[in-house]
Amino acid sequence: MSFWRSRQGGGILLIMVATLSFALGDSATRHVTQFAPVLMLLWFRYVFQTVTTLVLRFPVQTTTLFKTPNPKFQTLRGVLLLVVSFCSFSGLQHLPVAEFTAMVMLSPMVATAMAAIVLKNHVAHVRWVLMAVGLAGVLLVVRPGGQVFGWALLFPLGMIGAYAWFQVLTSRLSGDENPYTTQFYTGLVGALVMTPLLLWSWDSQALLGYWPWFVVVGFAATFGHLMLIRAFNRASAVVLSPYLYTQIAFATIAGWLFFSHIPDTLAWIGIAVIAISGVGNAMVSGREATRLRQR
Repeated sequence: MSFWRSRQGGGILLIMVATLSFALGDSATRHVTQFAPVLMLLWFRYVFQTVTTLVLRFPVQTTTLFKTPNPKFQTLRGVLLLVVSFCSFSGLQHLPVAEFTAMVMLSPMVATAMAAIVLKNHVAHVRWVLMAVGLAGVLLVVRPGGQVFGWALLFPLGMIGAYAWFQVLTSRLSGDENPYTTQFYTGLVGALVMTPLLLWSWDSQALLGYWPWFVVVGFAATFGHLMLIRAFNRASAVVLSPYLYTQIAFATIAGWLFFSHIPDTLAWIGIAVIAISGVGNAMVSGREATRLRQR
């Protein structure tokens, strides 16, 4: 019990709470997008994040909440996350939660490859091998004749690319920005971009009829990101990264409980391969960080 009270144990617990929140939010999104416009739901999700962050953090940070040395990067980061959310909300209309989540979990490895190209970071050969293994897992999930093969695969593929760039930019900003300021501007950019689009997608009847689901989606996303921030304040990314893959397990359970969906045999194998390659990638990061500290 003492381990869970330590900073490292608390960080692990918080990141698992975050992944559970994301999995439940994805399940709620899959349900409500069957009845409400995606663009309106996106707008509500970002307004909810902006208002909640403002209410929770302004009394603590006052005007420092709004101070950023990187306004252009904050704007770009907000736009990237909005693209990620759009692909997620749209993809979950057509794809099972478990398979969708497993495919998106390839994003950290794609971000590693992009960091090697854009930021000129050294990437060990074993990481490229693990990335190839992860891609093989994705092919098992999305194979022709499988449960998820179709045009809707464009959404998770788009999400992987946008989220990888998002992670690279987040890494670039992490040393310069207060995380709550970043959380606020991410929500604000999304809300501002989405507001004009409501002219073509507003549906009062859907909002009045399904408002509790709108709140669940907004709360799950905001709460999950806040838990991520608190987790990374307690423990390092090296320690926490493997536990991000618990989201696959939570998403699979949620898909079974709420939608009676169970992946087929090859999809199960693909999901397991993706998770193993991702955890392996995180363990390689741990060994590299340990060697750097010992120098």
